[in-house]
Amino acid sequence: MKTPLPTRFLLAGIAIASCLMSLPGSTAQAELMMPAIFGDSMVVQRNEPVHIWGWTKPGQEVSVQLGDRAAKGKANDEGRFDVSVPALPAGGPYDLTVKADETKTFTDVLVGEVWICSGQSNMAWAVQSANDGDLESLTANYPQIRLISVPTVGTQEPQRDFKGSWTAATPDTVKGFSAVGYFFGRQLHQTLDVPVGLIDNAWGGSAAEAWIPRDVLEADDKYESLLAGWDKRMENYDYDALLKSWEEKHRKWVADGRKGNAPRRPRDDSAGNHRPANIYNGVLLPTIGYTIRGAIWYQGESNAGRAYEYRDLFPLMIQTWRDKWGQGDFPFYWVQLADFRSEVKEPTDSSWAELREAQTMTMSRLPNSGEAVILNLGESADIHPKNKQDVAKRLARWALVKDYGYDLPYRSPTYREAKFEGNKAIIKFDHVGGGLDTFDVPELIGFTIAGEDQKFVHAKAKIVGKDTIEVSADAVTNPAAVRYAWADNPVCNVQSKEGLPMTPFRTDDWPGITQPKE
Repeated sequence: MKTPLPTRFLLAGIAIASCLMSLPGSTAQAELMMPAIFGDSMVVQRNEPVHIWGWTKPGQEVSVQLGDRAAKGKANDEGRFDVSVPALPAGGPYDLTVKADETKTFTDVLVGEVWICSGQSNMAWAVQSANDGDLESLTANYPQIRLISVPTVGTQEPQRDFKGSWTAATPDTVKGFSAVGYFFGRQLHQTLDVPVGLIDNAWGGSAAEAWIPRDVLEADDKYESLLAGWDKRMENYDYDALLKSWEEKHRKWVADGRKGNAPRRPRDDSAGNHRPANIYNGVLLPTIGYTIRGAIWYQGESNAGRAYEYRDLFPLMIQTWRDKWGQGDFPFYWVQLADFRSEVKEPTDSSWAELREAQTMTMSRLPNSGEAVILNLGESADIHPKNKQDVAKRLARWALVKDYGYDLPYRSPTYREAKFEGNKAIIKFDHVGGGLDTFDVPELIGFTIAGEDQKFVHAKAKIVGKDTIEVSADAVTNPAAVRYAWADNPVCNVQSKEGLPMTPFRTDDWPGITQPKE
Protein backbone atom coordinates (compact mmCIF):
# COMPACT_ATOMS: atom_id res chain seq x y z
CA MET A 1 0.00 0.00 0.00
CA LYS A 2 1.39 3.38 -0.97
CA THR A 3 1.93 6.10 1.62
CA PRO A 4 0.24 9.29 0.34
CA LEU A 5 2.50 12.29 -0.17
CA PRO A 6 1.42 15.43 1.76
CA THR A 7 0.13 18.13 -0.56
CA ARG A 8 2.79 20.65 0.44
CA PHE A 9 5.59 18.30 -0.61
CA LEU A 10 3.76 17.18 -3.73
CA LEU A 11 3.35 20.79 -4.85
CA ALA A 12 6.96 21.57 -4.00
CA GLY A 13 8.11 18.54 -5.95
CA ILE A 14 6.03 19.50 -8.98
CA ALA A 15 7.36 23.07 -8.87
CA ILE A 16 10.97 21.93 -8.66
CA ALA A 17 10.54 19.25 -11.28
CA SER A 18 9.04 21.72 -13.75
CA CYS A 19 12.16 23.86 -13.43
CA LEU A 20 14.40 20.88 -14.12
CA MET A 21 12.64 19.12 -16.97
CA SER A 22 14.62 20.93 -19.64
CA LEU A 23 18.01 20.40 -18.02
CA PRO A 24 20.53 18.13 -19.76
CA GLY A 25 20.55 14.78 -18.05
CA SER A 26 17.40 15.48 -16.05
CA THR A 27 15.20 13.14 -18.05
CA ALA A 28 15.18 9.37 -18.00
CA GLN A 29 18.22 7.54 -16.71
CA ALA A 30 18.79 3.89 -15.90
CA GLU A 31 20.49 4.35 -12.55
CA LEU A 32 19.15 5.73 -9.29
CA MET A 33 20.41 9.28 -8.71
CA MET A 34 20.14 11.29 -5.50
CA PRO A 35 21.07 14.96 -5.00
CA ALA A 36 24.02 15.81 -2.76
CA ILE A 37 21.76 17.19 -0.04
CA PHE A 38 21.13 13.53 0.81
CA GLY A 39 24.25 11.83 2.10
CA ASP A 40 25.99 10.03 4.91
CA SER A 41 25.97 11.97 8.21
CA MET A 42 23.07 14.23 7.23
CA VAL A 43 20.45 15.54 9.64
CA VAL A 44 16.78 15.34 8.70
CA GLN A 45 14.07 17.42 10.33
CA ARG A 46 12.36 15.93 13.37
CA ASN A 47 8.58 15.85 13.90
CA GLU A 48 7.89 16.59 10.22
CA PRO A 49 7.33 14.29 7.22
CA VAL A 50 10.75 13.95 5.56
CA HIS A 51 10.70 14.78 1.86
CA ILE A 52 12.97 12.51 -0.20
CA TRP A 53 13.50 12.96 -3.94
CA GLY A 54 15.73 11.78 -6.75
CA TRP A 55 15.69 10.36 -10.28
CA THR A 56 15.38 6.92 -11.80
CA LYS A 57 13.58 5.31 -14.76
CA PRO A 58 10.17 6.78 -15.62
CA GLY A 59 7.42 4.83 -13.90
CA GLN A 60 9.87 3.04 -11.61
CA GLU A 61 8.49 2.02 -8.20
CA VAL A 62 10.52 3.54 -5.35
CA SER A 63 10.59 2.58 -1.67
CA VAL A 64 12.29 4.47 1.14
CA GLN A 65 13.18 3.30 4.65
CA LEU A 66 14.39 5.60 7.43
CA GLY A 67 14.73 3.91 10.80
CA ASP A 68 11.38 2.20 11.37
CA ARG A 69 9.55 4.56 8.98
CA ALA A 70 8.85 3.57 5.38
CA ALA A 71 7.16 5.05 2.32
CA LYS A 72 6.63 4.24 -1.35
CA GLY A 73 6.23 6.22 -4.55
CA LYS A 74 6.71 6.13 -8.29
CA ALA A 75 8.90 8.12 -10.67
CA ASN A 76 7.03 10.42 -13.05
CA ASP A 77 7.42 10.58 -16.82
CA GLU A 78 10.65 12.55 -16.41
CA GLY A 79 12.09 10.02 -13.99
CA ARG A 80 11.75 12.15 -10.87
CA PHE A 81 10.25 10.74 -7.70
CA ASP A 82 9.06 12.49 -4.52
CA VAL A 83 8.43 10.42 -1.40
CA SER A 84 7.40 11.54 2.08
CA VAL A 85 8.64 9.48 5.02
CA PRO A 86 6.50 9.75 8.17
CA ALA A 87 7.85 12.02 10.89
CA LEU A 88 10.34 10.81 13.48
CA PRO A 89 11.33 12.25 16.84
CA ALA A 90 14.89 13.44 17.43
CA GLY A 91 17.37 10.61 17.50
CA GLY A 92 19.53 8.28 15.44
CA PRO A 93 21.85 7.36 13.95
CA TYR A 94 19.76 5.58 11.33
CA ASP A 95 20.23 4.30 7.81
CA LEU A 96 18.27 5.86 4.97
CA THR A 97 17.71 3.30 2.21
CA VAL A 98 16.24 4.21 -1.18
CA LYS A 99 15.31 1.32 -3.50
CA ALA A 100 14.40 1.73 -7.15
CA ASP A 101 16.04 -0.14 -10.05
CA GLU A 102 19.04 -0.13 -7.71
CA THR A 103 19.57 0.66 -4.03
CA LYS A 104 21.37 3.48 -2.26
CA THR A 105 21.93 3.53 1.50
CA PHE A 106 23.03 6.56 3.52
CA THR A 107 24.44 5.89 6.97
CA ASP A 108 24.82 7.80 10.22
CA VAL A 109 21.62 9.80 9.62
CA LEU A 110 20.45 11.88 12.58
CA VAL A 111 17.01 13.36 13.20
CA GLY A 112 16.91 16.84 14.71
CA GLU A 113 16.62 20.49 13.70
CA VAL A 114 17.63 21.70 10.22
CA TRP A 115 18.27 25.36 9.36
CA ILE A 116 19.35 27.19 6.20
CA CYS A 117 22.14 29.76 6.80
CA SER A 118 22.01 32.26 3.96
CA GLY A 119 22.90 35.77 2.84
CA GLN A 120 26.08 37.53 1.77
CA SER A 121 29.60 37.81 3.20
CA ASN A 122 28.64 38.44 6.82
CA MET A 123 26.84 35.09 6.82
CA ALA A 124 29.62 33.46 4.82
CA TRP A 125 32.22 34.86 7.24
CA ALA A 126 34.09 31.84 8.59
CA VAL A 127 34.57 30.71 12.17
CA GLN A 128 38.34 31.00 11.81
CA SER A 129 37.97 34.73 11.01
CA ALA A 130 35.54 35.56 13.83
CA ASN A 131 36.47 36.71 17.32
CA ASP A 132 38.59 34.04 18.99
CA GLY A 133 38.27 31.88 15.91
CA ASP A 134 41.23 29.76 16.97
CA LEU A 135 39.70 29.02 20.37
CA GLU A 136 36.25 28.45 18.88
CA SER A 137 37.69 25.92 16.44
CA LEU A 138 39.64 24.09 19.15
CA THR A 139 36.47 23.43 21.13
CA ALA A 140 34.27 22.42 18.18
CA ASN A 141 33.74 18.81 19.16
CA TYR A 142 30.05 18.36 18.44
CA PRO A 143 29.39 15.04 16.67
CA GLN A 144 25.64 15.79 16.60
CA ILE A 145 26.04 19.11 14.78
CA ARG A 146 26.29 18.40 11.07
CA LEU A 147 27.39 20.85 8.38
CA ILE A 148 27.06 21.10 4.61
CA SER A 149 28.06 23.97 2.31
CA VAL A 150 26.67 24.73 -1.15
CA PRO A 151 29.25 26.06 -3.65
CA THR A 152 28.72 29.48 -5.23
CA VAL A 153 27.38 28.81 -8.74
CA GLY A 154 25.71 31.66 -10.60
CA THR A 155 23.63 30.73 -13.62
CA GLN A 156 20.41 31.45 -15.47
CA GLU A 157 19.92 27.70 -15.96
CA PRO A 158 18.10 25.89 -13.11
CA GLN A 159 20.37 23.36 -11.43
CA ARG A 160 19.20 20.21 -9.73
CA ASP A 161 22.32 19.32 -7.76
CA PHE A 162 25.56 20.66 -6.29
CA LYS A 163 28.91 19.32 -5.11
CA GLY A 164 29.02 18.94 -1.36
CA SER A 165 28.70 16.53 1.54
CA TRP A 166 27.64 16.47 5.17
CA THR A 167 30.23 16.36 7.90
CA ALA A 168 30.24 16.48 11.69
CA ALA A 169 31.40 19.63 13.48
CA THR A 170 35.05 19.16 14.44
CA PRO A 171 37.96 21.56 15.05
CA ASP A 172 38.91 21.17 11.38
CA THR A 173 35.50 21.25 9.69
CA VAL A 174 34.13 24.35 11.41
CA LYS A 175 37.04 26.61 10.51
CA GLY A 176 35.73 27.46 7.07
CA PHE A 177 32.04 27.21 7.91
CA SER A 178 29.71 30.16 8.45
CA ALA A 179 30.46 31.63 11.88
CA VAL A 180 26.94 32.98 12.41
CA GLY A 181 25.50 29.67 11.22
CA TYR A 182 27.73 27.53 13.42
CA PHE A 183 27.29 29.66 16.55
CA PHE A 184 23.53 29.73 15.98
CA GLY A 185 23.41 25.96 15.55
CA ARG A 186 25.62 25.38 18.56
CA GLN A 187 23.31 27.44 20.76
CA LEU A 188 20.31 25.44 19.58
CA HIS A 189 22.12 22.13 20.10
CA GLN A 190 23.26 23.03 23.60
CA THR A 191 19.81 24.31 24.57
CA LEU A 192 17.59 21.69 22.95
CA ASP A 193 19.95 18.71 23.31
CA VAL A 194 19.03 17.40 19.85
CA PRO A 195 21.03 17.00 16.63
CA VAL A 196 21.30 20.10 14.46
CA GLY A 197 21.89 20.25 10.69
CA LEU A 198 23.15 23.47 9.11
CA ILE A 199 23.05 24.19 5.36
CA ASP A 200 25.38 27.09 4.47
CA ASN A 201 24.59 28.59 1.07
CA ALA A 202 25.73 32.19 1.66
CA TRP A 203 27.51 34.09 -1.12
CA GLY A 204 29.59 37.17 -0.31
CA GLY A 205 28.50 40.41 -1.96
CA SER A 206 25.25 38.94 -3.23
CA ALA A 207 22.22 41.08 -4.04
CA ALA A 208 18.73 40.00 -2.98
CA GLU A 209 17.43 39.88 -6.56
CA ALA A 210 19.94 37.14 -7.38
CA TRP A 211 18.12 34.89 -4.88
CA ILE A 212 14.75 35.22 -6.68
CA PRO A 213 13.57 33.36 -9.81
CA ARG A 214 13.42 35.40 -12.98
CA ASP A 215 9.73 34.72 -13.62
CA VAL A 216 8.79 35.98 -10.16
CA LEU A 217 10.58 39.27 -10.79
CA GLU A 218 9.05 39.54 -14.26
CA ALA A 219 5.56 39.22 -12.79
CA ASP A 220 5.96 42.52 -10.91
CA ASP A 221 6.26 45.79 -12.82
CA LYS A 222 8.41 47.26 -10.05
CA TYR A 223 11.39 45.27 -11.29
CA GLU A 224 10.96 45.97 -14.99
CA SER A 225 13.80 48.50 -15.14
CA LEU A 226 16.07 46.29 -13.04
CA LEU A 227 15.61 43.36 -15.41
CA ALA A 228 15.78 45.53 -18.52
CA GLY A 229 19.08 46.99 -17.34
CA TRP A 230 20.56 43.55 -16.91
CA ASP A 231 19.20 42.33 -20.23
CA LYS A 232 20.77 45.26 -22.04
CA ARG A 233 24.04 44.71 -20.22
CA MET A 234 24.12 41.04 -21.22
CA GLU A 235 23.17 41.55 -24.89
CA ASN A 236 26.75 41.91 -26.10
CA TYR A 237 28.55 40.82 -22.95
CA ASP A 238 31.69 38.82 -23.81
CA TYR A 239 33.58 37.69 -20.74
CA ASP A 240 36.12 35.78 -22.81
CA ALA A 241 37.06 38.98 -24.62
CA LEU A 242 37.37 40.85 -21.32
CA LEU A 243 39.55 38.10 -19.93
CA LYS A 244 41.76 38.07 -23.02
CA SER A 245 42.21 41.85 -22.77
CA TRP A 246 43.15 41.54 -19.12
CA GLU A 247 45.69 38.79 -19.87
CA GLU A 248 47.37 41.03 -22.43
CA LYS A 249 47.50 43.96 -20.00
CA HIS A 250 48.81 41.71 -17.26
CA ARG A 251 51.61 40.34 -19.47
CA LYS A 252 52.62 43.87 -20.39
CA TRP A 253 52.54 44.91 -16.72
CA VAL A 254 54.87 42.02 -15.84
CA ALA A 255 57.16 42.77 -18.81
CA ASP A 256 57.40 46.41 -17.69
CA GLY A 257 58.72 45.37 -14.28
CA ARG A 258 55.42 45.26 -12.38
CA LYS A 259 55.32 49.03 -11.99
CA GLY A 260 52.19 50.50 -10.44
CA ASN A 261 49.06 48.55 -9.59
CA ALA A 262 48.45 45.27 -11.35
CA PRO A 263 45.52 45.23 -13.80
CA ARG A 264 42.45 43.86 -12.06
CA ARG A 265 41.17 40.54 -13.35
CA PRO A 266 37.60 40.99 -14.58
CA ARG A 267 34.69 39.19 -12.92
CA ASP A 268 32.20 37.30 -15.01
CA ASP A 269 29.07 39.34 -14.35
CA SER A 270 26.95 36.93 -16.37
CA ALA A 271 27.65 34.28 -13.73
CA GLY A 272 27.94 36.69 -10.82
CA ASN A 273 26.11 37.23 -7.57
CA HIS A 274 24.11 40.33 -8.58
CA ARG A 275 22.44 39.11 -11.74
CA PRO A 276 18.76 38.41 -11.03
CA ALA A 277 17.98 34.70 -10.48
CA ASN A 278 21.62 33.57 -10.70
CA ILE A 279 21.93 32.38 -7.12
CA TYR A 280 18.41 31.04 -6.96
CA ASN A 281 19.15 28.76 -9.91
CA GLY A 282 22.67 27.73 -9.01
CA VAL A 283 22.69 27.63 -5.22
CA LEU A 284 19.23 27.60 -3.69
CA LEU A 285 17.20 25.49 -6.10
CA PRO A 286 19.17 22.24 -5.56
CA THR A 287 18.22 22.34 -1.86
CA ILE A 288 14.59 23.44 -2.17
CA GLY A 289 12.29 20.78 -0.79
CA TYR A 290 14.72 19.45 1.80
CA THR A 291 12.65 19.45 4.98
CA ILE A 292 13.82 22.26 7.26
CA ARG A 293 12.74 24.10 10.39
CA GLY A 294 13.62 27.55 9.04
CA ALA A 295 16.20 29.98 7.70
CA ILE A 296 18.53 32.64 9.08
CA TRP A 297 19.69 35.47 6.82
CA TYR A 298 22.38 38.15 6.94
CA GLN A 299 22.35 40.40 3.87
CA GLY A 300 21.47 43.90 2.77
CA GLU A 301 24.75 45.72 2.31
CA SER A 302 24.64 45.15 -1.47
CA ASN A 303 21.10 46.55 -1.69
CA ALA A 304 21.58 49.59 0.56
CA GLY A 305 21.69 51.98 -2.38
CA ARG A 306 18.19 50.77 -3.32
CA ALA A 307 16.70 50.59 0.15
CA TYR A 308 13.21 51.70 -0.90
CA GLU A 309 13.14 48.91 -3.48
CA TYR A 310 14.20 46.48 -0.72
CA ARG A 311 10.95 47.24 1.11
CA ASP A 312 9.19 45.02 -1.45
CA LEU A 313 12.09 42.97 -2.78
CA PHE A 314 13.05 41.40 0.54
CA PRO A 315 9.52 40.24 1.48
CA LEU A 316 9.10 38.99 -2.09
CA MET A 317 12.25 36.90 -1.73
CA ILE A 318 11.14 35.37 1.56
CA GLN A 319 7.62 34.62 0.33
CA THR A 320 8.98 33.07 -2.86
CA TRP A 321 11.26 30.77 -0.86
CA ARG A 322 8.30 29.71 1.26
CA ASP A 323 6.13 29.12 -1.79
CA LYS A 324 8.78 27.04 -3.52
CA TRP A 325 9.62 25.01 -0.41
CA GLY A 326 6.03 24.01 0.17
CA GLN A 327 6.38 24.04 3.96
CA GLY A 328 4.09 26.95 4.69
CA ASP A 329 5.36 30.05 6.48
CA PHE A 330 8.50 28.53 7.92
CA PRO A 331 10.50 30.76 10.31
CA PHE A 332 12.74 33.34 8.65
CA TYR A 333 14.99 35.45 10.88
CA TRP A 334 17.51 38.02 9.67
CA VAL A 335 20.25 40.28 10.98
CA GLN A 336 19.71 44.00 10.63
CA LEU A 337 22.70 45.87 9.20
CA ALA A 338 25.36 46.71 11.78
CA ASP A 339 26.88 50.14 12.28
CA PHE A 340 29.52 50.92 9.64
CA ARG A 341 31.55 53.79 8.16
CA SER A 342 32.65 56.96 9.95
CA GLU A 343 30.54 58.61 12.59
CA VAL A 344 29.15 61.99 11.53
CA LYS A 345 28.78 65.00 13.80
CA GLU A 346 25.50 66.34 12.43
CA PRO A 347 22.26 64.59 11.39
CA THR A 348 22.20 63.58 7.76
CA ASP A 349 20.53 61.21 5.33
CA SER A 350 21.68 57.60 5.24
CA SER A 351 21.11 54.77 2.77
CA TRP A 352 22.06 52.23 5.45
CA ALA A 353 19.44 53.68 7.81
CA GLU A 354 16.86 53.37 5.04
CA LEU A 355 17.88 49.75 4.41
CA ARG A 356 17.53 48.98 8.13
CA GLU A 357 14.08 50.57 7.99
CA ALA A 358 13.15 48.32 5.05
CA GLN A 359 14.33 45.28 6.99
CA THR A 360 12.23 46.25 10.01
CA MET A 361 9.16 46.84 7.83
CA THR A 362 9.33 43.23 6.67
CA MET A 363 8.27 41.98 10.10
CA SER A 364 4.89 43.66 9.60
CA ARG A 365 4.58 42.23 6.10
CA LEU A 366 5.20 38.55 6.79
CA PRO A 367 4.34 36.15 9.64
CA ASN A 368 6.99 34.08 11.40
CA SER A 369 9.69 36.63 10.65
CA GLY A 370 12.08 38.36 13.00
CA GLU A 371 15.01 40.75 13.14
CA ALA A 372 18.16 40.69 15.26
CA VAL A 373 19.30 44.27 15.89
CA ILE A 374 23.10 44.55 16.17
CA LEU A 375 23.80 48.31 16.09
CA ASN A 376 26.21 47.90 18.99
CA LEU A 377 28.25 45.10 17.38
CA GLY A 378 29.64 46.74 14.24
CA GLU A 379 33.02 48.21 13.38
CA SER A 380 33.32 51.56 11.60
CA ALA A 381 36.28 50.52 9.45
CA ASP A 382 35.21 46.95 8.76
CA ILE A 383 32.05 45.93 6.94
CA HIS A 384 32.58 42.46 8.45
CA PRO A 385 32.35 42.88 12.23
CA LYS A 386 34.06 39.91 13.86
CA ASN A 387 31.75 39.47 16.83
CA LYS A 388 29.63 36.81 15.20
CA GLN A 389 28.94 35.06 18.52
CA ASP A 390 26.56 37.76 19.78
CA VAL A 391 24.96 38.08 16.35
CA ALA A 392 24.16 34.36 16.42
CA LYS A 393 22.83 34.54 19.97
CA ARG A 394 20.36 37.27 19.02
CA LEU A 395 19.11 35.14 16.14
CA ALA A 396 18.94 32.10 18.43
CA ARG A 397 16.76 34.01 20.89
CA TRP A 398 14.14 34.42 18.18
CA ALA A 399 14.18 30.72 17.35
CA LEU A 400 14.21 29.53 20.96
CA VAL A 401 11.20 31.68 21.85
CA LYS A 402 9.11 31.51 18.67
CA ASP A 403 9.84 27.95 17.57
CA TYR A 404 10.86 26.06 20.69
CA GLY A 405 8.72 27.60 23.41
CA TYR A 406 11.31 29.18 25.68
CA ASP A 407 10.49 32.26 27.75
CA LEU A 408 13.40 34.60 27.01
CA PRO A 409 13.99 38.20 26.00
CA TYR A 410 14.25 38.03 22.22
CA ARG A 411 13.02 41.19 20.49
CA SER A 412 14.50 44.67 20.53
CA PRO A 413 12.33 47.63 21.56
CA THR A 414 10.44 48.99 18.53
CA TYR A 415 8.73 52.29 17.81
CA ARG A 416 4.94 52.29 18.34
CA GLU A 417 3.64 55.87 18.15
CA ALA A 418 4.51 59.54 18.63
CA LYS A 419 2.54 62.47 20.00
CA PHE A 420 3.70 66.06 19.69
CA GLU A 421 2.78 68.29 22.61
CA GLY A 422 4.11 71.83 22.46
CA ASN A 423 7.85 71.69 21.99
CA LYS A 424 8.11 68.01 22.97
CA ALA A 425 7.61 64.65 21.33
CA ILE A 426 6.28 61.78 23.43
CA ILE A 427 7.39 58.45 21.91
CA LYS A 428 5.91 55.07 22.89
CA PHE A 429 7.60 51.72 22.27
CA ASP A 430 6.68 48.05 22.11
CA HIS A 431 8.76 45.05 23.19
CA VAL A 432 10.57 46.92 25.96
CA GLY A 433 11.02 43.88 28.20
CA GLY A 434 11.64 45.00 31.75
CA GLY A 435 11.73 48.61 30.59
CA LEU A 436 13.85 51.03 28.61
CA ASP A 437 17.43 51.60 29.69
CA THR A 438 20.74 52.99 28.41
CA PHE A 439 24.18 51.52 27.84
CA ASP A 440 27.39 52.96 29.29
CA VAL A 441 26.08 56.41 30.32
CA PRO A 442 22.70 57.50 31.75
CA GLU A 443 22.11 60.17 29.08
CA LEU A 444 20.04 59.02 26.10
CA ILE A 445 22.10 59.34 22.92
CA GLY A 446 21.04 59.03 19.30
CA PHE A 447 17.84 61.10 18.96
CA THR A 448 17.30 63.91 16.46
CA ILE A 449 14.27 66.12 16.00
CA ALA A 450 12.92 68.42 13.27
CA GLY A 451 10.09 70.80 12.54
CA GLU A 452 8.13 71.00 9.31
CA ASP A 453 11.27 72.41 7.64
CA GLN A 454 12.68 68.85 7.84
CA LYS A 455 15.98 70.13 9.29
CA PHE A 456 17.08 67.71 11.98
CA VAL A 457 19.13 68.66 15.01
CA HIS A 458 20.44 66.65 17.93
CA ALA A 459 17.81 66.27 20.62
CA LYS A 460 17.65 65.82 24.36
CA ALA A 461 15.76 62.74 25.48
CA LYS A 462 14.73 61.18 28.76
CA ILE A 463 12.89 58.06 29.84
CA VAL A 464 9.57 59.06 31.43
CA GLY A 465 7.97 55.63 31.72
CA LYS A 466 8.68 51.96 31.21
CA ASP A 467 7.90 52.28 27.49
CA THR A 468 8.03 56.04 26.96
CA ILE A 469 10.68 58.58 25.99
CA GLU A 470 10.31 62.35 25.85
CA VAL A 471 12.31 64.16 23.13
CA SER A 472 12.95 67.87 22.58
CA ALA A 473 15.48 70.45 21.41
CA ASP A 474 15.76 74.15 22.18
CA ALA A 475 16.14 74.94 18.47
CA VAL A 476 12.86 73.25 17.50
CA THR A 477 9.80 74.86 19.04
CA ASN A 478 7.19 73.00 16.98
CA PRO A 479 8.55 69.50 16.37
CA ALA A 480 7.10 67.38 13.55
CA ALA A 481 9.41 64.37 13.45
CA VAL A 482 11.85 62.37 15.56
CA ARG A 483 14.51 59.94 14.42
CA TYR A 484 16.71 57.55 16.34
CA ALA A 485 19.99 55.98 15.22
CA TRP A 486 19.45 57.39 11.73
CA ALA A 487 22.95 57.14 10.26
CA ASP A 488 25.32 54.66 8.65
CA ASN A 489 27.18 54.46 11.95
CA PRO A 490 24.89 56.00 14.57
CA VAL A 491 26.07 57.00 18.01
CA CYS A 492 23.27 55.65 20.19
CA ASN A 493 22.77 53.83 23.46
CA VAL A 494 19.12 52.99 24.21
CA GLN A 495 18.25 49.38 24.96
CA SER A 496 15.93 47.22 27.00
CA LYS A 497 16.96 46.36 30.54
CA GLU A 498 17.79 42.92 29.15
CA GLY A 499 20.43 44.49 26.88
CA LEU A 500 18.73 44.29 23.48
CA PRO A 501 19.41 47.53 21.53
CA MET A 502 16.52 49.69 20.40
CA THR A 503 15.47 49.28 16.77
CA PRO A 504 16.32 52.38 14.69
CA PHE A 505 13.24 54.32 13.65
CA ARG A 506 11.78 57.54 12.35
CA THR A 507 8.32 58.98 12.95
CA ASP A 508 8.17 60.73 9.56
CA ASP A 509 7.72 59.39 6.05
CA TRP A 510 9.56 62.18 4.27
CA PRO A 511 11.29 61.13 1.04
CA GLY A 512 14.59 59.33 1.52
CA ILE A 513 17.73 59.43 -0.57
CA THR A 514 17.12 55.95 -2.02
CA GLN A 515 13.53 56.67 -3.03
CA PRO A 516 13.29 56.29 -6.83
CA LYS A 517 12.69 59.50 -8.75
CA GLU A 518 9.35 59.74 -10.54
